[in-house]
Amino acid sequence: MDNVKWFKNAKYGLMVHFGLYSLLSGSYKGKKSRHYAEWIESALAIPNSEMEKLASIFNPIYFDAEEWVLFAKECGMEYIVLTSKHHEGFALFKSEADSFNCYDGSPFHRDIVGELAEACRKHGLKLGLYYSQDLDWHEYHGGGYLSDPSGCCGVSWDNSWDFKGEKDFTICYEKKILPQIKEIMSKYGDIALVWFDVPMTISKEQSEEIYNTVKELQPNCLVNSRLGNGKYDYVSLGDNEIPDKIDTSLGEIDYNDICGFKPSPLGLYESACTLNDSWGFTTLDNNWKSAKQIYENKKRLNSLGINYLINIGPDHLGRFPLQATEILREVKRLEDEENK
Repeated sequence: MDNVKWFKNAKYGLMVHFGLYSLLSGSYKGKKSRHYAEWIESALAIPNSEMEKLASIFNPIYFDAEEWVLFAKECGMEYIVLTSKHHEGFALFKSEADSFNCYDGSPFHRDIVGELAEACRKHGLKLGLYYSQDLDWHEYHGGGYLSDPSGCCGVSWDNSWDFKGEKDFTICYEKKILPQIKEIMSKYGDIALVWFDVPMTISKEQSEEIYNTVKELQPNCLVNSRLGNGKYDYVSLGDNEIPDKIDTSLGEIDYNDICGFKPSPLGLYESACTLNDSWGFTTLDNNWKSAKQIYENKKRLNSLGINYLINIGPDHLGRFPLQATEILREVKRLEDEENK
């Protein structure tokens, strides 16, 4: 299959974590988030009313889809994966299912996913979309409420600070999750892959329905292994995992044993990694990996047949941090020098 061949040959991609958390830059009211800045809402139990205030000023005037795409191509990357909706529930696309998005719910009033899709088509880069299919802190019935919070990066997996009482994930799933997945799979042309995450509450039937929906709308779209309940095409390793070899445990993540996936039957693997310690933008994290380390990681992963998906967290204006771009340009220089 062409999509399998493409993925195996891709080797290198850019992941972009972008959302309302980007405005906070790792701190809120004098308190700092933990090392994952994109988890700040849960880490500091920020009320949804405050997150909605952030949406009301979300206006990344320097966001330039072509600039992002051309940078990825300059670095030798074959695809880009954008957080179309992270756990905070704020979508980076115009959604008929929910108005909490960058088009209807912010002064930016532009469809970021749509502009990125157009730029990818123009410049020949494959587009992948991250979508949080279980956790959604803007929704009363968002997932995660059945799971022990001790293993998460915040006070709880679900929004326990705003929403108390009995919850039913099926309500959120039917009202928002499945409709938005249908939107991103039908509005933006070819989608090379969809990157789901943190399957904790989702049922086997819901995972199957999402998988089948993706395949119906995008037959060539590859589904990663974090959809849950064993429905996937390729294996997403653990965050920042750089293994020495591929074995039967590769990619297994204990989200209360709900992932349920095995090694990829198609031989497709990917490791998503950060350049510092956070996925989202933060001014508090300067623990940048060196270009040499990134290059060595890339070589090791690629030698094992594993794609290297390296992450950048743009700032609130839509700009890639200078440190991140300098590192990745130096990685490309090192690679070119070695390949002379």
